[in-house]
Amino acid sequence: MTLSALDRARKIKVILFDVDGVLTDGTIWIYPMPVALPDGSIVTKMVEAKGYNAHDGAGMTLARLGGMKLGIITKRISETVALRARDLKLEFVYQGCAFKMKAVREIMEKEGLTLDEIAYVGDDVIDLPAMRQCGLAVAVANARAQVKAEAHYVTPNKGGEGAGRDAIEFILEAKGLLQQCIDASIDEGNPLPPSMDIGKGGDLK
Repeated sequence: MTLSALDRARKIKVILFDVDGVLTDGTIWIYPMPVALPDGSIVTKMVEAKGYNAHDGAGMTLARLGGMKLGIITKRISETVALRARDLKLEFVYQGCAFKMKAVREIMEKEGLTLDEIAYVGDDVIDLPAMRQCGLAVAVANARAQVKAEAHYVTPNKGGEGAGRDAIEFILEAKGLLQQCIDASIDEGNPLPPSMDIGKGGDLK
């Protein structure tokens, strides 16, 4: 019996995201920044920048209110990714992963999960091995055609434009928890969860 996307979504306990093209629009900005050395001289350091969507951050709060954990697995290594992950207090952060199933297997072992309980959100062919094995495979609207063809669900929005939020809301709706989580997130009498993205720019204090 083939499970529907909704049936798969009901089992999910952990949602894992690629970064470039999923939580961002795929653009990678690299620009020079002057850095002063101890001897007073100035050198130029190249700095990478990415843009993230606040809707995705708010969605991650909803996911946690729904009892789920979150993570990112990306091939690139970037301080901007580490900074955003700290802001969102993600439970799982893997950078420099060319073979993403290695990270998925490690998360499974740490959390005592099965593949059926993990969702993976991707956009390019590097994501296919994880998407093929995880319980729910989600492709963003701007994903490559090969990736969309193997996804159980394709988000209405593109990466960097709320696709992460789409994936989260699809899962919460399948579980019958979406409205409950929204109500909890805006209830003044409900203390903000520690996972709330409050825009500290990576300040851990």
